[in-house]
Amino acid sequence: QVQLVESGGGLVQAGGSLRLSCAASGRTFNTYTMGWFRQAPGKEREFVAAIIWSTQDTNYADSVRGRFTISRDNAKNAAYLQMNSPKPEDTAVYYCATTPGKLYASAESNLYLYWGQGTQVTVSS
Repeated sequence: QVQLVESGGGLVQAGGSLRLSCAASGRTFNTYTMGWFRQAPGKEREFVAAIIWSTQDTNYADSVRGRFTISRDNAKNAAYLQMNSPKPEDTAVYYCATTPGKLYASAESNLYLYWGQGTQVTVSS
C-alpha cells in the first residue's frame, strides 16, 4: 500500500525559504507522477507543482512558478518542494500526492490516487 508522509512545514517569514519533504513507500515510483497541492482556510484545494518521476519533467502553478521548485530523490524515495521567497498568500496546508502514470505532470487533483496527511505552512509578513 502506498504511503506518503509530509514533513518540513512550519512558520517562515515572507522572503525566506522552506523545504517540504514527502517520504513515499509501498511502491517503486519510477512510473508515477508526484504532485504537491495546498488548501488554505475557506478555499478549495489547489495545484502547486508536479513532477514525472522517471523523466523529471515538471509543471507549476502560475502563482509559484519561479519561486518554488519540485524535485525527487530516487534513492530516498522522496519528493521535495523548495519554497523560496514565500508570500503570506502561500499560507496553507500542503499535501503530497501520487498516482501511477506520467499524467503529463497533471494539475488535476482528482487524477491522484494517494495522498499524505498534509503539513501546515504559515508565512508571516
